Amino acid sequence: MSQRLITEVVGRKAASATPFWRGGRRSAQWLAAALISLSATTAQAQAPEYPRPRPDLDRLVQELFAEPQSDNVPYEDLYETLLQYLQTPLNLNTASREELSSLLLLSEPQITALLEHRQKNGPLLSLYELQSIRGFDLRTAYRVASFVNVGDQNANSTRGPLWKRIWQEDNNALFLRYERVLEDRPGYAGADTTSTGRPASRYLGSPDKFLVRFRTSHARDFSIGFSAEKDAGEQFTWDAKTRRYGFDYYAAHVALFDRGRLKTLILGDYQLQFGQGLLLSSGLQVGKGAETITTLRRSNLGARPYNSVLESTFFRGAAAAVALTPALRFTGFASSKRVDASLKTAEADTLREFDEFASGLLISGFHRTQNELANRKNVREFVTGGDLTYAPTGGRFNIGLTGVNTQLSTPLERSLEPYNRYEFRGDHNLALSTHYSYGWRNVSLFGETARSSGGGIGTVNGLLASLGSDVDVSVLHRRYGRDFHTLYGNALAENTRNINENGLYFGLKLRPIARWELSAYYDQFSFPWLKYQVGAPSRGYDWLLRVTYAPTKTSLLYVQIRTRQKEYDDAQLTQPMPVPVPTVRRSLLLFYDTSPSLILSLRTRLQGTHYRVNNGPTTTGYLLAQDVTVQPHQRLRLTGRYALFDTDDFNTRQYAYEQDVLYAFSIPGLSGRGTRMYALAEVKLNRRLTLWLRYAATRYRDQTTVGSGLEQIQGPQRSDIKAQLRIAL
Repeated sequence: MSQRLITEVVGRKAASATPFWRGGRRSAQWLAAALISLSATTAQAQAPEYPRPRPDLDRLVQELFAEPQSDNVPYEDLYETLLQYLQTPLNLNTASREELSSLLLLSEPQITALLEHRQKNGPLLSLYELQSIRGFDLRTAYRVASFVNVGDQNANSTRGPLWKRIWQEDNNALFLRYERVLEDRPGYAGADTTSTGRPASRYLGSPDKFLVRFRTSHARDFSIGFSAEKDAGEQFTWDAKTRRYGFDYYAAHVALFDRGRLKTLILGDYQLQFGQGLLLSSGLQVGKGAETITTLRRSNLGARPYNSVLESTFFRGAAAAVALTPALRFTGFASSKRVDASLKTAEADTLREFDEFASGLLISGFHRTQNELANRKNVREFVTGGDLTYAPTGGRFNIGLTGVNTQLSTPLERSLEPYNRYEFRGDHNLALSTHYSYGWRNVSLFGETARSSGGGIGTVNGLLASLGSDVDVSVLHRRYGRDFHTLYGNALAENTRNINENGLYFGLKLRPIARWELSAYYDQFSFPWLKYQVGAPSRGYDWLLRVTYAPTKTSLLYVQIRTRQKEYDDAQLTQPMPVPVPTVRRSLLLFYDTSPSLILSLRTRLQGTHYRVNNGPTTTGYLLAQDVTVQPHQRLRLTGRYALFDTDDFNTRQYAYEQDVLYAFSIPGLSGRGTRMYALAEVKLNRRLTLWLRYAATRYRDQTTVGSGLEQIQGPQRSDIKAQLRIAL
């Protein structure tokens, strides 16, 4: 086995024998000597590895995920899959095709090449070996290295009983996080009444935000974790009447894996991912980004433990997956939890179907004021269902059936507006779907078709193909009926939900010459029924083009252009009937990343936006940002940014990813004129303790206040601090 590694890696990759996540040069002789010494170990021993490299979340966010369209995007939950792999890396020697696909970083030909390499040559002994597999260039190996490892195929069988494995597990950590906005805001004022003596609207709790998170896990063995969070403005109190017990939010789970026929057992909080996400895709929302191939097809992952802080898109109860035969797997689940909702009583002169109903399910998770507390956990949601998937050995084909039954303790009925005519009404929804995936050579077909209780149909079908070693294409067609209802679905769409939409997506990735890559997509979509702020059927399109050039192993330059056109009602028109008009948003992004030395990294970003409604005037916005990262010592890492922004209005606001404490994300929306800066320090105090400290500030020009309402700040600046301590137990 070790001799194979020497032959493949030294023979084929001697010229690039550097650990692929390091920028310097090392001699081929050094690598050969290291690998020869490795051959003296037993065949069962795992090859010694360098510590996994730090994930480049900045690049991943820009490549994998769509440009933010809202300031309230739950990033931590969207990236939960990658974060799980960051803590519990995926074992390349045991990972299935679906698990490899869930990384969102590997193409179908790369996955096939890895599986064939594993089948022909046995398990990988080192991450270096990736460089010897067909289709794995240095850039791909670098991208996946943070989320994978190479381990023994049967490591769990030699680690003793379960309680001992949990007790001795090294992969565990407790995180303590604190955040606060430094400026005073009226929502946190001490007075409880106004000058008239009436109760004032204010937050009930302090401006401090706390998060406690613990998890210990071992790949394909077990996972135990819990989270507790108090948002700024929420009370830390013990009140059984309002179902508050200290922190405002808790999550916890215990999970076991690969116990003979029992493949998965989760008690507590979990997420579900089946098919293409039409019925079940909680917590995974990729959208349309610069990665036009690997993110298009969803992975059939089944049940996964949930340890994040988004308080809505998860299930609470039990889920289990059982292998009925080697090729046939059944997953069953049951969930019961309370969700936030605004309850209303029908008036006598209205045409409401129900006397008491919920006007909508709330997903913000905030419980800061009396009104927000009044909506807290008002509705009991009971969800049951299952999935039966047939996947023969080899993993190139699978087909499955999924059913989800949702029961609400209080019926749901939205406002009596024309655009809500086909929205879900009632307290019960049963949705059924069939999903499939088939790979043949360098072509992959996939899709899912579903039907909900009211008769609405949703379908999504796609194709991925490699036309050559340097050309990949993708096609996806979607059609979601105006009466198709799913509460946990999240397949690719232009809308925020899979309803009232038709679309056709084309993607392309081209590597014409060494160091150059071109990515592009074009998406045409239409909405057959009305939407909020759109009083007639409408349509639009969205396209993106990115050209990337890597002049050296430690530098990257790309330019990206994106145009999106959608129709909205024109507020300037006075006709009695709404007339949707085209709204066009164009954006340009220039990005340069270089590492002049092992301790210094520089990143420069220039981005701009043009926004125009119909034939009206064009508004613009831009942002110029410079990042500097310095690591003078292995125990100290310093990162900072200084940015200038200038936007004409909210429609041209600018978003740019910022580095944050581990497992946290910051992508603020910047509108107006001003500067944005942040500084982040990461200090490894010792082997078990790591401390992060972050300070960020936005200063506006020509403004005397920042924000509005309870969040208004008197003055031109808003600043916040964040501290996090990681304790390896």
